[in-house]
Amino acid sequence: MRRVLLNLKIALRSLYSFKLRSVLAVMGVFLGTFSLIVVSNLSASLAEKTETEIKDFGENLLIVRSGIVRSFGPRTRLLSEATNLTLEDASAIRAGSKFVEEISPSMSKTFPVRYGNTVLSSILIVGAAPNFPAVRNFRVKSGSFFSENDDNRLEKVVVLGTKVVEKLFVNQNPIGKYILLRRAPCRVIGIMEEKGSDISGADQDNQIFIPLQTFTRRFLNVDYIDGIYVKVINESAIPLAKEEIESILRNRHKIKPGEDDDFTVIDLKDVLALKTEATDMIVVLGRTSAIIAFFIGGIGILSIMILIVSERKVEIGIRRAVGSRKRDIVYLFLLESSFISFLGGSVGAVLGLIASALIFQLSGLPYNLSPEGIAIAFIASVTVGILAGIYPSQKAIAIQPIDIIRS
Repeated sequence: MRRVLLNLKIALRSLYSFKLRSVLAVMGVFLGTFSLIVVSNLSASLAEKTETEIKDFGENLLIVRSGIVRSFGPRTRLLSEATNLTLEDASAIRAGSKFVEEISPSMSKTFPVRYGNTVLSSILIVGAAPNFPAVRNFRVKSGSFFSENDDNRLEKVVVLGTKVVEKLFVNQNPIGKYILLRRAPCRVIGIMEEKGSDISGADQDNQIFIPLQTFTRRFLNVDYIDGIYVKVINESAIPLAKEEIESILRNRHKIKPGEDDDFTVIDLKDVLALKTEATDMIVVLGRTSAIIAFFIGGIGILSIMILIVSERKVEIGIRRAVGSRKRDIVYLFLLESSFISFLGGSVGAVLGLIASALIFQLSGLPYNLSPEGIAIAFIASVTVGILAGIYPSQKAIAIQPIDIIRS
C-alpha cells in the first residue's frame, strides 16, 4: 500500500507538470463515460416508459381502426378514412374468433365544451361502450362510469378526464352538474383517474367519455364507428387473433383478393417494436460518440505518457541503477495512465448521473439508472488507461542505466 501511495504521489506530481495535456487527456475519458452513462440511463428509461404505456393502454390488446393507418417511427398516422366499420362488425369479431375475450367499440370526435362562462374549443369526445374501462385498463376516480342501461336508453351522461375537470371546474365538484356538448346539456356522472399520454402521444386526461349509442345517434347521427378495441385471451394468441379479425372483416366488407383493406388492425407490439427501434438508434449514436471520445481520450493519455517518459529518463535510469525491476517501472507507468483514465471516468460518471436525473425530472421520464451502463463505462475508462500506458511503459523499460550515466 505504501508503494502504491508513493507511486500515486509521483504520478500526481508528473501530471501537475503538464497541466494542459493532463486536462485534455482526462476530458476525453470524461466525455466518453459521461455520454455512455447518460445514453444507457436514457434508453433504459425510455424502454420502461414504453412498456408501461403498453400495459396502461390495455393488456393483450388489438385495435381495429376504420381506414388505412400506418406507423411512422414511434407514432401512427391516419392515411385514409372509411365509414363502413359498424357495431355489427364488432359483434361478428366477438362471435367469430375463438381467440377474442372481449370487444369494446368506440367513436371519437372533437367538440366544443362549455360550462358556465368557460368554453373549451376542441375536446376529444369518446363514444365508448360500458366495458371500455375494463378493456382499456381505465379506472374511475369518483362517481361511476355509464352502464349498459345508459347506453341502450341513449342517456346524455358523461365521464370527464382529469384535465377537463381542472379546466372547467375550478375548486368545484363536477358530479351531478351539467356541461354543454355542442349546446346539448349532459350530466356529469364520473371522473376518470389520471392516465397521462398513451403510446400514440394523445393526452388521455383531456377527453370526455359518453355512451357510444348516445354519441353516434343523438350527436353525430351516424350508423358507423371508427374503432374497436379487441382484448385477446392471451399474448401468444395475438397474431392468430389478428389474422382471424382481418379475415372476418374482409369477408364482411366484401374485399376481394389483391384489394386493399378499408380497415387496419394494429398490434401494440408492432408499435412497441417501432419505439424500440427509435430507442436503439439513440443508443447506437450515443455509444458511437462514447467510443470516439474514449479513443480521443486514449490518444491523449498515450501522448502525455510518452512525454512524461521522455522527461523522466534520468529518474528511470537512476531507479534501474539502484535495483528497480522492469516490472516496477511498467507498474509505475500503467498506474499513472490508469489513474488519469479513472479520474476522467469518475468525474464523467458523477456528472452523467446528475445529468440523467435532471433529464428525468424535466422530461417526466421514469427514473431508471442502468447498472450495466455504469459498469461498462467504468470498465471502459480503466481499460483505455491500461492500453494507453502499455507502449510508454515499454519505452520506459528500454532505457538503459548506463546510457543515462554517460549522458
